[in-house]
Amino acid sequence: MIQRYAGEELELFAKARRWKAYLARELAPFLHGDVLEVGAGLGATTVALCDGSQRSWLCLEPDPDLAARIETKCAAGALPACCRIARGSLADLPAGARFDAITYVDVLEHIERDGEELARAAARLRSGGFLVVLAPAHPWLYSPFDAALGHFRRYTKRSLAGVAPAALTCVRLRYLDAAGLLASAGNRVVLRRAQPTAGNLAFWDGVLVPLSRAIDPLLGHRIGRSLLGVWRAGAQP
Repeated sequence: MIQRYAGEELELFAKARRWKAYLARELAPFLHGDVLEVGAGLGATTVALCDGSQRSWLCLEPDPDLAARIETKCAAGALPACCRIARGSLADLPAGARFDAITYVDVLEHIERDGEELARAAARLRSGGFLVVLAPAHPWLYSPFDAALGHFRRYTKRSLAGVAPAALTCVRLRYLDAAGLLASAGNRVVLRRAQPTAGNLAFWDGVLVPLSRAIDPLLGHRIGRSLLGVWRAGAQP
């Protein structure tokens, strides 16, 4: 069945260069070897996270139009040479395909049966491999913007840890973007917009994200707009 992405924010958030640079710094220790990026969208996150040092980087995208755009970028050399594209979901990959890292960057909240999805991902990890999830935080922040994008939920540390496969070991669970949390709260309580404007995003990426990079460590990553979880697969018997 063809799956098409309902949201229209991908083009807008592709311009969030400071935010993507922040993510790249946070995720770099876990993205080695053969990497699978689930829900690669336009490939903007791929550009930020894949530095070409990986052995391979597979962009998995169910939307045929988005997948075609990534394929065009690969053909044009706009992505590192290790990148390639596959259309579909985990179930569409070869049965024996295994990875050293699997990422869900702003993707898991779009999946209704999130626990089942992560269980399937865990089965695709090699021993020592990492499952990396970045998702919107705090259910009380759920807004018309979330609904318009097809988000089923926002997460707390407890709820995200609760859907992680028990066989994996948690190595990182922290909030990111404390300053951005204020903007999200304002949208939820005051503005109630279903879509941020270009000006909103420019202010967040240009002002709030640099502020968050400075204050998140000082706050011990205890608050933030987004939640980052990383789990590691243990040795196989």
